[in-house]
Amino acid sequence: MNTKRLHQIDLFRKYPSDVQREELMKLLGEAGGTWFGEKHGFSEITSIEQFQERVPLSSYEDLKPLIKRVMEGEKNLLWPSEVKWFAKSSGTTSDKSKFIPVSWEALEDCHFRGGKDILAIYHQNYPDNKLLTGKGLTLGGSHQISSYSNQSFYGDLSAILIENIPFWADFIRTPSQDVALMAEWEEKMDVITRQTIRDNVTSLAGVPSWNLVLIKHILEFTGKKNLLEVWPNLELFIHGGVSFTPYRDQFQKLIPSDQMHYLEVYNASEGHFATQDEPGRDDMLLMLDYGVFFEFVPAGKVSDPGARALTLDDVVPGENYAIVISTNGGLWRYLIGDTVVFTSTFPHKIKISGRTKHFINAFGEEVIIENAEKALDIACTKTGSVIHEYTAAPIYIGDDRKGSHEWLIEFEKPPADLDYFTSVLDNALCSINSDYEAKRYKSITLEMPTVRNMPRGTFFHWLRVKGKLGGQNKVPRLSNDRKYVDEILSLDTVSG
Repeated sequence: MNTKRLHQIDLFRKYPSDVQREELMKLLGEAGGTWFGEKHGFSEITSIEQFQERVPLSSYEDLKPLIKRVMEGEKNLLWPSEVKWFAKSSGTTSDKSKFIPVSWEALEDCHFRGGKDILAIYHQNYPDNKLLTGKGLTLGGSHQISSYSNQSFYGDLSAILIENIPFWADFIRTPSQDVALMAEWEEKMDVITRQTIRDNVTSLAGVPSWNLVLIKHILEFTGKKNLLEVWPNLELFIHGGVSFTPYRDQFQKLIPSDQMHYLEVYNASEGHFATQDEPGRDDMLLMLDYGVFFEFVPAGKVSDPGARALTLDDVVPGENYAIVISTNGGLWRYLIGDTVVFTSTFPHKIKISGRTKHFINAFGEEVIIENAEKALDIACTKTGSVIHEYTAAPIYIGDDRKGSHEWLIEFEKPPADLDYFTSVLDNALCSINSDYEAKRYKSITLEMPTVRNMPRGTFFHWLRVKGKLGGQNKVPRLSNDRKYVDEILSLDTVSG
């Protein structure tokens, strides 16, 4: 099985355009009789160019009325098979929830296939591994499945996957399903700890920040110094959702082993899109045969009505692109909101660079998350500090001040000199981002950033207040307004 699948993966590495065209034509064929397919003449489309001409780019707001009708039980609107599961998107740029349709085909051919491919790729890279001699601990969402109507149900993607996973998977995963789906995060963390510390856990999976919280809770509960004293056979952490860069040092300290492996995946509510396939690299292979057709819009042109979406034939390494997807869940030319940079073509490998709405561009500086992560990494290396969580936003130009950026950082290990850290961060951003450098020139537009060393537990407290503890919820890294920063600064634990 592994050999056959690895051969298929190798095929789309070598023939990406052919495989992607096949995926699109298959999607159009299956959805030709839907309301959306008939409206846009899917049955007459014979080329990618025709598809792009007939179907406009869409946002969630564009598809929301149709998705709402599907949630209320209407059939054959966006996708032919029955769609009764909806992934409630969390940790987005908006507090409003998005409900992403998850068809059976999306579960089987995209999400579950992605999970199987992780194992196939890992076994290929580490043939002597002992992964399947123990259990995998997946730290999923903290929302149970809820009923929207008699016909449909919603919850975190991870909860939907756990609800639908084959029965045999229970033999190789922990904790039990009822615990994995617990809604109250702090109670859930305690129960997971008690239930799993006696298991032979060989792998962890989930968002780095929440896994770190769990690991520290387990060490505090057991009195152990590191996680290998609890699970000596632990060898793999499958992570995604946020950049691993700020967390790497902390994980290596808490899991001190050169036999511990880290594998990044790009698994969103809308689909499983990419998997790290080469050890030692920090990019991911775009998975091209999961029932998803990819297009890419240059990030600076996302809001341009006449923007042309590129296929894999046209993308170039180093450019920042917004991802557009058409899927076997009924999303058509959908702007997912993420941006990526290609590190190579043939094979097509990407790094997540940020969100189309997660950036700071209040003064023309165009700072994206990738810039922030690199600059913070340099600042931490030079000052010997370690970051736990952070967020940043603009300080607007006022009567008596120029513009600048404000960084709220909760350190795991703070720098000895915060002013020096701030200076290194500023210099690093100038070296990475020419727009930021131009605005900082002689402080004409932007002044030196303000970095605040936040009390321990600040971000945890803020997420608790927002009702967003656990699972796939994330601290927004960059924001072009001060909404999040002002909320955090107004917390009692901060102001007090």
